[in-house]
Amino acid sequence: MRILLTNDDGIGAEGIAAIRKELLPLGAVTVVAPEHQRSALSHSITLYSPLVIREAHDRKNGLRSFAVNGTPVDSVKLALRELMPEPPDLVVSGINKGLNTGSNVFYSGTVAAALEASLFRIPAVALSLENRPRADFRHAARTAIRLIRQILRRHRAPGTVFNINFPARKPYKGVLVTRQEQVPFADAYDRRTDLIGRTYFWIKGNAEHTYRPSQTDGVGGLHSDAWAVSHGYVSITPLKRDLTDRRRLGSMRTRAQTIRL
Repeated sequence: MRILLTNDDGIGAEGIAAIRKELLPLGAVTVVAPEHQRSALSHSITLYSPLVIREAHDRKNGLRSFAVNGTPVDSVKLALRELMPEPPDLVVSGINKGLNTGSNVFYSGTVAAALEASLFRIPAVALSLENRPRADFRHAARTAIRLIRQILRRHRAPGTVFNINFPARKPYKGVLVTRQEQVPFADAYDRRTDLIGRTYFWIKGNAEHTYRPSQTDGVGGLHSDAWAVSHGYVSITPLKRDLTDRRRLGSMRTRAQTIRL
């Protein structure tokens, strides 16, 4: 099996090192990741400056590694178009330092890298660990491999994407298949003034999605990703790249005659 491994925390991050070690027994792993921290860049790509790669191969383990001065999605694109002689059978993104639940999914470079793989009809998994003291990347990585093996056996299909989030607390209570929470990102801004009187802002508050009770939680037996992690479960949320509101599309088509130029 050929596996592409990437992330948004940078090629030297603890999370990517932990999952890389666990992936090696599964097949030939190629690492292509940003050279530095590139979180919260979503699906952005580099258009107005050159992309430069630095080879960082692990010859001891026969591991091909490339650091890219671009975004997570740049890394996936370069890997698939230029750096890998054959397309991978699986793309793994992570393990991210911090959850990618709820509205964080829209900002996440980790998730975007997995969704980019789906555009090439390659199955992908995004992995994230709650950012708390004593969060154990090695434990999350070992659990992730068990889940990935099951996903490949039972749910592998071209372009499928699974967003997996791990709580910091151990032991995990179990695994829940979840929906994406819809509560907005809990952010705020700190207003400051520089030495020459200009106003500037720093984003502040909780950089992770904090679970807040929702009327839809548990309806039909389906909890949200944020609920699951906040209650000690590993959450698995299937994602898709098609953002079309198909229910709305149907109602609009039946009333299309009422829309005029």
